[in-house]
Amino acid sequence: MVLLSASSRFAPNQMAKRIPAFKRIGPHHQDVLSVIYGSLLGDSHAEYRLHGNGTRLQFHQEASHKEYLLWLHDFFLSHGYCTPTIPRIKTRLAENGKLRYILRFSTFTYTSFNDIHSDWYVNGVKRVPANIESYLTPLALAIWIMDDGGRVGSGVKLATNSFTFEDTTRLSLVLNHKFGLKSSVQSAGVKDQYHIYIWAESMPLLRSLVKQHMVPTMFYKLGNMEQ
Repeated sequence: MVLLSASSRFAPNQMAKRIPAFKRIGPHHQDVLSVIYGSLLGDSHAEYRLHGNGTRLQFHQEASHKEYLLWLHDFFLSHGYCTPTIPRIKTRLAENGKLRYILRFSTFTYTSFNDIHSDWYVNGVKRVPANIESYLTPLALAIWIMDDGGRVGSGVKLATNSFTFEDTTRLSLVLNHKFGLKSSVQSAGVKDQYHIYIWAESMPLLRSLVKQHMVPTMFYKLGNMEQ
């Protein structure tokens, strides 16, 4: 189990000294774990490196979400978890033959991230860990929304397509139990794929929980921020 530390929040643009992987044994600050867990609910990936004796986190976003990706990079840089090299836009050929414009970066490799990999992956397939409620903080929820959330009607859809129905249902229950957010699990229109829809009546509560943690360019995902 990865432990939490009580150190202070990070100061933007203040890079911490890099700690070698074999010495990075924790504890990790709660904010760091919140960002990791929130992003793993979205698009990020934990990669176990056979020859590196540890795990690293990989992050990527479309160029249209550049500000968010750079915020993530600055966050991990300020904690000493990645290099100061600023992510650059690169092209990638999509399956439909169109070019995609992507930004990406990775953390350093740490043996203490192996526990996170074990929690999140079974035979190489990402799953929702049993301890998700402990790490789903308002910050983690904000990261999840910025990563994989979208405004639909008067509510918010969380794209949980890669998770099983059981995992998605557990997440919906955690949202209600921990935050009082009402949501439902809906078909994503493809067999065995589902998403979570947070109801309109819970939007004022959701905004109050996550607004302070969100990159302003992502506010559009929550609709009218004054409500």
